[in-house]
Amino acid sequence: MLRELKTFVAVAREGTFTAAGEKIGLTQAAVSAQMQRLEAALGFALFDRTGRSARLNARGREVLERAQELLQLFGGLGSGAAGAQAAVTVELGAIASVQRSVLPQVLADFHRRMPRCRSRVLPGLSMELLDLVDAGEIDMAAVIRPPFPLQGDLRWTTLAHEPFRLLVPRDAKGEDWAELLAGQPFVRYDRASFGGRQVDRFLRAAHLRVREVCELDELDAIVRLVAHGVGVALVPQTASHRRWPAGVRAVDLGRHTFHRDIGLVHRAAQDPASPAGLLAQGLREAYAQAAGAARA
Repeated sequence: MLRELKTFVAVAREGTFTAAGEKIGLTQAAVSAQMQRLEAALGFALFDRTGRSARLNARGREVLERAQELLQLFGGLGSGAAGAQAAVTVELGAIASVQRSVLPQVLADFHRRMPRCRSRVLPGLSMELLDLVDAGEIDMAAVIRPPFPLQGDLRWTTLAHEPFRLLVPRDAKGEDWAELLAGQPFVRYDRASFGGRQVDRFLRAAHLRVREVCELDELDAIVRLVAHGVGVALVPQTASHRRWPAGVRAVDLGRHTFHRDIGLVHRAAQDPASPAGLLAQGLREAYAQAAGAARA
């Protein structure tokens, strides 16, 4: 609840959720969500809400005094040793393909540089992780680029531009992707994910009807199903799939190739020199190196 208490103090000082959000780098909706969680945890209202203003009620004024004391005490926990760096936790959301490719090495390098820092990686679908960044629950997220503009002060930094390929079992005959899609069972990339929606749009634009046998979000599982001969699949060629497993082969879509963008969603106010900023820079460098290696 420390994050909520800090936001609560900002609201008390600024007088409105909007002004507090501008002060601490959150959207008005994110501030409102945090205050609702705080009130739910405490079991009573903290504000008298009139229009856009948020005035503390009597209980709110009592909580404000204690919240300031708690935050002051917490801030002093890391000051016991002279010159010691206060411990910081960086919270990062990441889709599965990011966790399986560059993230472990990036985290290893980060912790060597910042030994007193902790990291927490939250898995999930891109939409879920995007909402967590917007709500101020995590510092940033490595996700698939959404098909809509980002909210408020959120910013996008592209890390990778991944082409989709048609994966078929190694012994499947033919090179015509349209014939293979129409004639073979289809393992579908989950339509609840941004990448899966891209596949769905591609199939509709190509006027292709597929014989669907399975739908799931885990890309490695999709690749293994193709290798076991369950069907064919449209999947992105990620940093961890520069070489496909022996049981599959990739058919190029030629001029019909479409891509998914992997990138970081973060706040515009993120300090490049902060632990979160340094971890973000590590991710950018790792993906740049992976792209260079793929071109070599």
